[in-house]
Amino acid sequence: MCGIVGYIGRRRATPILLEGLRRLEYRGYDSAGVAVAHRGRLKVTKAAVRIDELRELLEEDQPGQVGIAHTRWATHGEPTDANAHPHLDEAKRIAVVHNGIIENAERLRDRLAEDGVKLASDTDTEALAHLIAAELTNGAESLEDAVRTTLRGVNGAYGLVVLDVQDPGQLVVARNGSPIVLGIGDGEMFVASDVAALVRHTQRVVYLDDGELATLSADDFSTSTLQAHRTAKTPTTVDVDDADYELSGYASFMHKEISEQPEALRRALLGRLDERFATARLGGINLDARALRSIRRVKFLGCGSAYYAGQLGANLVEEWARLPADAEPASEFRYRNPVVEEDTLYVAVSQSGETADTLAAVQELRRKGGRVIGAVNVVGSAIGRECGSGVFLHAGPEVSVASTKAYTNMGACFAMLALLLGRVRDLSVSDGARIVAALSELPDKIAEVLEAEDAIAEVAEKHSTAERMFYIGRVRTWPTAREGAQKLKEISYVHAEAYQAAELKHGPLALIDATMPSVVLIPDDELLTKNLATIEQIKARGGPVIAVTNAELPNGLADSVIRVPRSEPELDPILFTVPLQIFAYHLARQLGRDIDKPRNLAKSVTVE
Repeated sequence: MCGIVGYIGRRRATPILLEGLRRLEYRGYDSAGVAVAHRGRLKVTKAAVRIDELRELLEEDQPGQVGIAHTRWATHGEPTDANAHPHLDEAKRIAVVHNGIIENAERLRDRLAEDGVKLASDTDTEALAHLIAAELTNGAESLEDAVRTTLRGVNGAYGLVVLDVQDPGQLVVARNGSPIVLGIGDGEMFVASDVAALVRHTQRVVYLDDGELATLSADDFSTSTLQAHRTAKTPTTVDVDDADYELSGYASFMHKEISEQPEALRRALLGRLDERFATARLGGINLDARALRSIRRVKFLGCGSAYYAGQLGANLVEEWARLPADAEPASEFRYRNPVVEEDTLYVAVSQSGETADTLAAVQELRRKGGRVIGAVNVVGSAIGRECGSGVFLHAGPEVSVASTKAYTNMGACFAMLALLLGRVRDLSVSDGARIVAALSELPDKIAEVLEAEDAIAEVAEKHSTAERMFYIGRVRTWPTAREGAQKLKEISYVHAEAYQAAELKHGPLALIDATMPSVVLIPDDELLTKNLATIEQIKARGGPVIAVTNAELPNGLADSVIRVPRSEPELDPILFTVPLQIFAYHLARQLGRDIDKPRNLAKSVTVE
């Protein structure tokens, strides 16, 4: 999982490559490197450093009008200078940058070693460079042919770009299970693993499909399959603003994206709420009323935050549509030989639309004839194209590794799906109207939470010395508790676990003491008295309590209180998520963490 950038044109390549890497650093930041071809030589600079440090190691005005670059998130081999990309063959003719995992890498490396090749790294990628170079030495007619022949012997996922210093007028690109997008310029061409690296230069793009190659020159491109059949690709225009990838005065992208949630949610709701019929309009799912009524079960598939959003959605589907619904980690789905039912609607959830485990689950479903729709935030992404229909999240680009606005929009989109399913069944007009009104008001409610940021920051500072925390929810807010614990873990490195409130007495209470705060979600609903009893259990054992609530609590019951505006009870799980994001953010800041780039993590998980 990493960031790829490539350029071929008439400008100096290095500044363009470095700027592209900066835009993609959120995808991987263990190491970084650049390779530029000039006058028959490759100038390669790479190290186990961040982009700013890499910039200091090379000269931006160095000559060369074609090059490739990479930021890495380690899979094969530790993050070291030797394992950083680009990787070269022994003659330093071929340079390769690669995302994904080559599953038969050890066999390929062993074969190369037997042939006398001295491998310089521990990576799977280096094998590709040697194998492509060997194909050219053995008479391959072109770099494209050499790459194609090499990839026919490769098992696994890859998005890669190859540069031949002896033929610097072209770059060869290939994709299988890891995203690659071409940028079409005027007398120049770009390639990247994400449009974020391209939008400063062009908004005309081409997405490669799995099993597809592209050969780029400064003025043109061609595409073909691994079987050497030519394909036709028409450029599309991406509706992304370059400013979306700038901090715009914020201290971090996470803080910016938390602040953008009211507007992001308005985009998700725009044109989708039908006040006349008290329902939602989701034309992208391509299911009419008859098809919707034929659904007997709904299953959400996602990983991490997307999985928790799926749990939230499943609860709403059961509550409003009275259909059995659940969520499952996509990473587990295909390995248990799932029973795929024709009357089940499967919803594949992914911010990037490229999550490898979720994409594999979609492909398993399609192989078995399942009905699957996507819920993604990136137009043209692999999951969106594989599903063919679904719900676009409209959150806008999300750069911080920790998801905030995309998660909130997932919850809102699933609320609209549940509303739609409910209204074609037995959900009354009055309940539908109540929900439509509450969804319409939700962006303003989130804005109210944001206005209380300073108060939430004070609570975070008060508890910033804690080394571990519980997050407690019940029924509707149980997925929210899981998402809150996830946020705290991934950006602050404070150990956090989420539990259903009623489960505390079945074991976890043994861990409660004065050093372990519990973040307890307490909506003012039919379970309020039971949640208050949970707090009493924690307090009786000396545990500090941070109450997140829209209810009036007895004085002194909680050590800290975070107030949330009132909404309809079913939407509390979405609204309660926002103060947990702010709490995690400020606690991590208090601890001096690198919030946008938490250790060991990357934004788009495109490997298993």
